Amino acid sequence: MKIAMLGQFPPHFGGVGVHIHTLSKELVKQGHEVYVITYPHSDLKDIDGIHVIGTSGVNIPGIRGLMFKINAKKALEKLLKEVDIDIIHGHYLFPAGAAAVEVGSKHKIKTYVTAHGSDMFEMYKKQYFMRPFIKKVLKKADVVFAVSNALKQEILATGVEDIESKTRLYWNSVDIKKFSSDNKNLLESHSKPIVLFVGNIIKRKNVNLIIEAKKQSNEDYELVIVGDGPLKKDLEEKVKNENIPDVTFLGSRTDVENIIPGCEVLVLPSFSESFGLVLIEALACGKPVIGSNVGGISEIITDDVGLLIDPNDSATLSDAIDRIIGDEEFRNKLASNARNRAIEFSNVEIPYDEVK
Repeated sequence: MKIAMLGQFPPHFGGVGVHIHTLSKELVKQGHEVYVITYPHSDLKDIDGIHVIGTSGVNIPGIRGLMFKINAKKALEKLLKEVDIDIIHGHYLFPAGAAAVEVGSKHKIKTYVTAHGSDMFEMYKKQYFMRPFIKKVLKKADVVFAVSNALKQEILATGVEDIESKTRLYWNSVDIKKFSSDNKNLLESHSKPIVLFVGNIIKRKNVNLIIEAKKQSNEDYELVIVGDGPLKKDLEEKVKNENIPDVTFLGSRTDVENIIPGCEVLVLPSFSESFGLVLIEALACGKPVIGSNVGGISEIITDDVGLLIDPNDSATLSDAIDRIIGDEEFRNKLASNARNRAIEFSNVEIPYDEVK
């Protein structure tokens, strides 16, 4: 079959791109053709047998999404003139999902959409003017996927007609061959235990909490922050102005599979999170994890692989870090269970009715 995907895709960073890439690779492996329409980037190219189509537009907050909705629709319409597409799949309800359902309904092509988290937890709940647009996507889509139970409940709560009958749970998955404790360790030159954060440095990810916890911790460790975003400069200045020792910002990286093996624990203190892909990547590397007791995070972290904390209380995070860093027996116990927990998320299932 021929499948058209819309959404973020490498070299763009983020969990959505990883999700699309993983699913697309499995589809290609099974003999299907996949075309991915994604945001503009100078380094876009076909990879792993996947046809990658870039759109035009500008990366300006507030305009970027609207531009992608318009230009992704154009690119998809152009693709349909050249290829007999069987399935359209939009990732993230708006703008990719909106473009997908509009073109899909027009051409009567089966259309799936996947909610990835902040489209519901942030955009739908906090940007009230976006609610009609997102509800329209949910109504027009033939099938709606949610990457966690918490996210599925948010979707059902919209009350869109027939939403319960067409909403399905579809977990993210991890490549346990790519993420392993046997990988090269790029942090091996660091002399202190390492607490690691990997992700976008934005308000929702709550990176400031880890820095506050560092100030309160009794254990001596280095905090390594991997990622970029609008709050990175402010946090770097905070560390400098408050003389917080042993905090390293590595910026955006494409080799996190070789960074995670060097940490003692990975932390994800988000205010909201539909899933938390980096958590299962860390677990696949045999690492304990700490995360906020919210959304999909609480569905991933069991008490035999990590600890849950209050994202509004830095003391709960500093205590959790101190417990894992300071108690080698406890840390090793969590680490011994981590890989098996990740394996539970390692199978890439094809979610389309037409392919089963």
